[in-house]
Amino acid sequence: MLKSGSEYLEQLVDGRQIYVGSEKVTDVTTHPYFAGTAQTVAAIYDIKANDAALTAKEDGDVFSAYWIRPKSAKDLLKRTMTHKAIADVTCGLFGRSPDHVGGLLTGLAMKPDVLQPDYRENFLSFWKELRRVDGYPVFAAIPPAGIRAHNFGQNERRRDPGLRVIREEDDGVVISGMKMMATAAAYATEILISNFIPLAPEFKDYAITCSIPCNAPGLALWSREPYARGIKHRVDYPLSDAYDEGDFVIVCDEVKVPWERVFVHNDTELSRACWIQSPANCFSNHQSNVRFWSKMSLLAGLAKRVAEVSGNIKIPAVQETLGRLAAYEGAIAGMVHGQVQGLETSFPGGDEGYVTYNRRYMYAALNWCQENHTNIIDIIRELAGGNPLLMPADASALENKELRETFEDFFHAPGTDALSRMKLMKLVWDLTGSEFAGRNQLYEKFYAGASFVVRGQSYREAPWSTFEGAAQSILSSVALP
Repeated sequence: MLKSGSEYLEQLVDGRQIYVGSEKVTDVTTHPYFAGTAQTVAAIYDIKANDAALTAKEDGDVFSAYWIRPKSAKDLLKRTMTHKAIADVTCGLFGRSPDHVGGLLTGLAMKPDVLQPDYRENFLSFWKELRRVDGYPVFAAIPPAGIRAHNFGQNERRRDPGLRVIREEDDGVVISGMKMMATAAAYATEILISNFIPLAPEFKDYAITCSIPCNAPGLALWSREPYARGIKHRVDYPLSDAYDEGDFVIVCDEVKVPWERVFVHNDTELSRACWIQSPANCFSNHQSNVRFWSKMSLLAGLAKRVAEVSGNIKIPAVQETLGRLAAYEGAIAGMVHGQVQGLETSFPGGDEGYVTYNRRYMYAALNWCQENHTNIIDIIRELAGGNPLLMPADASALENKELRETFEDFFHAPGTDALSRMKLMKLVWDLTGSEFAGRNQLYEKFYAGASFVVRGQSYREAPWSTFEGAAQSILSSVALP
């Protein structure tokens, strides 16, 4: 059952509690900090609903293709191109679109027997229902910093901040505490609570994997600074206004979770391992690779336009730089398609007839994105030079007739009028220098974990016996005197 954009927006008016500083926000569809991004997500839902190529069918249900449990390269490619169509709506600037955690959950649904027997059917039923209603899941899976360094005993004035089960009841568990980082939670329908960081055996109370509605009683979302706050004209911050997905700390105060929404309980190892022992981690991060591919298209196209407006497009060194960006775009495109062509017919835990993207190639692509994003942004900064700083403070200057005439007379460039140049440079600044830009740089470094985590995954998946065999074959052929 696919939702239209308008149907998606209707479900967001549901009493969720979001705090921006001391301000409480309950309707993100109309609030100026959030409305622009809500419309962007609605556009994603419209794209999904109106293009049959992005849908699939099973057991009579029609659903978005990222819920497919693939059994062939054709299925994998359909998923990939669905991710691409969704990422293109936001030019790759929206990391936690509905297909990201949708992919994570679908990967686990391909190998549900990694879960505890009592909870496998809970998860499968939840996954099927979320797929059926075209839900939008996000996750919160990182504990508060330094939690294990404290002993929150009876003499402590502070409560234990870690999200944990505080009691079991006949019809479910009750959870309290905080968890990070629920990116895009203001626009989602479900928050998956889990653990992506290993837990020591004594932390069983924290080993809860479950899902709660974004308007669950007792749940509050604490927002970082919304980058749309204070924007008067979208032209000044065109990305901040429409693509700021938001980052939220979730705070639970005795939130009730029915047993049917509990998927892992009291198993510290499994609460993290279930994502690795199934295709879940691979599927969600493949979506991230595809998103970066869309972002590279934006970066390369914007760089070329900047070179044209500056009049430098015919300089060989500039063309070489643009060729480098085009090569980057081709590289990530090739890495994405390589994950399909190099598909795996088995994965940790066994073979259930499904196929998955090539995990080694996927982790390699993650590392490539982490290592190259900052350099790519620097290239665009160099091409733009100081031009973004020469624009008026904001578009209100254009509301004054005399100032507008002066601006149009003096701020144009060869072949480009002043207004078009202003729009371009404001976009460049929002991508390279604004708070939104800074958040995106941080995001690209850490969305899949710190660099040592990503490289550790490549270490885990590498065929070291093959690598070592190549070296050993030479060593074995060389005789000592």
